[in-house]
Amino acid sequence: MSSVIPRLAVVAAGAMGAAVAKRLTSFGCTVYTDLNGRSEATRKRAQDAGMIDLSVDELVLKSDWILSILPPRDAVSFAEKIQEVAAKHGSALPSPRTFVDCNAVNPETVKRIAALFAGTSIGFVDAGIIGGPPKGDQNPTFYASAEDVRILDEFTALSKYGLKVSPLKGEGVGVGDASALKMSYAGITKGTTGLYTTMVLAAHASSPATADALMRELQTSQPILLDRLVKTVPPMVPKAYRWIGEMEEIADFVGGSEGDVYRGIAKSIAGDQEDITTLKNFVEKAKESH
Repeated sequence: MSSVIPRLAVVAAGAMGAAVAKRLTSFGCTVYTDLNGRSEATRKRAQDAGMIDLSVDELVLKSDWILSILPPRDAVSFAEKIQEVAAKHGSALPSPRTFVDCNAVNPETVKRIAALFAGTSIGFVDAGIIGGPPKGDQNPTFYASAEDVRILDEFTALSKYGLKVSPLKGEGVGVGDASALKMSYAGITKGTTGLYTTMVLAAHASSPATADALMRELQTSQPILLDRLVKTVPPMVPKAYRWIGEMEEIADFVGGSEGDVYRGIAKSIAGDQEDITTLKNFVEKAKESH
């Protein structure tokens, strides 16, 4: 794979997947995806990124690398679909092939996914993406771990095609460690955003005046914290459906009663339209009072 420009499948062509694909195609890579049943907006993103629409069967046969970049709830089912296609083709499947799970799932989930490919000709890399979609000079980091160091080095070599890959190496490192890093990081960064959301809604549930007083007190005594709230809550709202699954994965990663904190956050950010309006009004008032 290292001697020729790689062919990659990136599924799905969401905001992150399409941006990753665009970065890869800008470096001359061929990037496939599966647009079956996808919206017009997704198809437009894929077209703009230079992605080629193929069936799952075709992309398994043609791709050197399969990057799974999906909402957490879809991670296992997509991997199962790839494994089924690979099993159907058996020895006729060109090799080598590597499946890279880049989803926000907990270590136990990613180990389940890796187990699907054990004993097959398909290699496996556990990757956790930290950072927003590639844009301009900004690149998210693909933290990666694997049982096979050779495969990990080959994935790291994709850095020459625009990806920013940071391999995790050391004693005891393997599948699950990149996902553990992703869970820990998101538990801090997205977890605090979820906590902001929970407490703003709780204050407003007591009374709108309570929420207003909370905003004023934060402005007086915690201006840096309020500034972060204003910057992080609005972008979270339209992506709440993805965050819910991620908070549930983090809860399982943490485990026990401590993990219940993240289950509570998941319920909080799954609010209705009234909650969305409350959050927007709180943020707008905070901006106006600056």
